[in-house]
Amino acid sequence: MSLLKQEIFVCLDCESTGLEPKTDRIVEIAVTRFTFEQILQQFESLINPECDIPKTSQDIHKISAEMIADKPKIKEVLPHILQMIDRHVIVGHGIYFDMSLIAAEAERHGIPTKILQQPYIDTLRLARLYGESPINSLEHLRQHFNIAFEGAHRAMNDVIVNIEVFKYLTKTFKSTQEILKVLQKPIKLRTMPLGKHKGRKFDEIPVEYLLWAEKKDFDQDLLYSIRSELKNRRRGGGFEQASNPFSCLK
Repeated sequence: MSLLKQEIFVCLDCESTGLEPKTDRIVEIAVTRFTFEQILQQFESLINPECDIPKTSQDIHKISAEMIADKPKIKEVLPHILQMIDRHVIVGHGIYFDMSLIAAEAERHGIPTKILQQPYIDTLRLARLYGESPINSLEHLRQHFNIAFEGAHRAMNDVIVNIEVFKYLTKTFKSTQEILKVLQKPIKLRTMPLGKHKGRKFDEIPVEYLLWAEKKDFDQDLLYSIRSELKNRRRGGGFEQASNPFSCLK
């Protein structure tokens, strides 16, 4: 069992043209190999996606077509990035999305990788487990832990902040294996993180909305939290009444 402070991790972040890994493209990537004591290696680059960047995405990361016109294409930098990542536990906020982007780009260009089979630690889920920050975005966690501001929403800035957030969120753990084991199980959320009931406790949300939401393609923690609340209501005996707006007329 390797102790956390003896482990080498890789933190990475991608900015992209959108939110669909199979069809969108990477426009910036940052990768850092690190231990709890030091930064070992870093790489960052803007990427020419060879396609348009939607304005909605530009508004978030501020990366324009002019900025990436003369930058390398992803196939030129991907072998080096994959070499940095190989054999290490990957860390990031909502990290499976970034891993999926990289895997899709690699497949598109015929570059072999097993990145989706590598162990990873999602600091978003660790923050849910920690449970003491009212909002679990990277920026709110930065403020919650009083971590220095690194700049606007850009890949390496996010990586630097993410590493420090990771250190805070893992203070109660002794080993990487311990973290990975805990994250195998779904985490019960305190409040709804999205939608029209965002920020409300699950026991305050109308049952009709919960029944609708449990059929959606949400992540495992949110679905577990929704289904746990529905189970509690069924057990409590008020489920049928709560789901029937005309029950008071009977």
